[in-house]
Amino acid sequence: MSKMFSRIAMNRSIVLLLFSLTFLEHGMLFQRVSSLGINYGQVGDNLPPPDKVLQLLSSLHINKTRIYDTNPQVLTSFANSNIELFVTVENEMLPSLVDPQQALQWVTTRIKPYFPATKIGGIAVGNELYTDDDSSLIGYLVPAMMSIHGALVQTGLDKYIQVSTPNSLSVLQESYPPSAGCFRPQVASVMTQLLSFLRSTKSPFWINAYPYFAYKDSPAKIPLDYVLFNPNPGMVDPYTKYHYDNMLYAQVDAVIFAMARLGFKDIEVGVSETGWPSKGDGDEVGATVANAAVYNKNLLRRQLQGEGTPLRPNMRLDVYLFALFNEDLKPGPTSERNYGLYQPDETMAYNVGLLSSSSPSSTSSTSSQSTTSSTNSVISLTSSASTAIKKGKERFICWTCVYLLAIHMIIRRPY
Repeated sequence: MSKMFSRIAMNRSIVLLLFSLTFLEHGMLFQRVSSLGINYGQVGDNLPPPDKVLQLLSSLHINKTRIYDTNPQVLTSFANSNIELFVTVENEMLPSLVDPQQALQWVTTRIKPYFPATKIGGIAVGNELYTDDDSSLIGYLVPAMMSIHGALVQTGLDKYIQVSTPNSLSVLQESYPPSAGCFRPQVASVMTQLLSFLRSTKSPFWINAYPYFAYKDSPAKIPLDYVLFNPNPGMVDPYTKYHYDNMLYAQVDAVIFAMARLGFKDIEVGVSETGWPSKGDGDEVGATVANAAVYNKNLLRRQLQGEGTPLRPNMRLDVYLFALFNEDLKPGPTSERNYGLYQPDETMAYNVGLLSSSSPSSTSSTSSQSTTSSTNSVISLTSSASTAIKKGKERFICWTCVYLLAIHMIIRRPY
């Protein structure tokens, strides 16, 4: 009788273990998808209203988006949805928000009325302050971040909302090879203050990283496949011996090395913007529909796999794709108005496999050129996810066979 109960208990344990393996597979798949966000810019006069944007994002199963202000229409429209917002304090507001009382007023009027119905997970204080173009606001950045965080503490929101700032890669003096990464001397002292704040609040260091710019500037020296995540020999860092098969991961690791040189080795790095333009001026080499489709398609595949960089292979890299829409009022070269996956009428600028589950129009292309150029590079994220699930099931079946065989051998053992 005791032998029978032992076998029953053992069988129950094995069943529980098998259930645990099943949930682990599905949990990992969800985690992979949750590392992807998309930037929702609004510099256009023909964009759909926020409620339509919410429908589009929901149909694409994207659960994180970043906006460049605290637009009350967006915050209201996204209430009671499953989409987390990363909102922004505009650069020009930083001087006033250094004052703790002004920061408290900003939080109580721009954030608190909408939370928690609207999932606000982060506040970007400014955008690309550490650039060569305008250094007048740099001194206000960290004090403003501290005041906003203090206001979140006062309102009890600091447990839910992180405070950080997106940085341009121009903060780096060196980025190649990645192990040589270091900050420009002009920003090193202020960068130390920023990193100290991020460490104390357990917030990530965000970068806007565009391999496209590097390729555009040196198309003869930088292999296109390397920047597009296509199969290629890649490069090996001569000091660390890490192998890099794409430029984005090399750029991220260069930032990690730069932080380490200042004594900060434990801060997470995320990509707040990355993308590829589908159209450009004559001197904007590589700005094509085909390249944009390949870059974003390959990046999305990497996100589904939950990859980390060679320096941090076990740490999932959070990425916000730029951008959701083409924005016709953005200044600058033609490329600036053509980073969107979608046209303002919600049709695809090109297809990277983000197949809408509810919007028929989103599966159409805006022109025969877009259709032709992207045909060979179309993948379905749904299919990719299905493939991941299929592989998970195969692993599950394999392990089930192993355990069943083990059970069979245990049962047949003489006692």
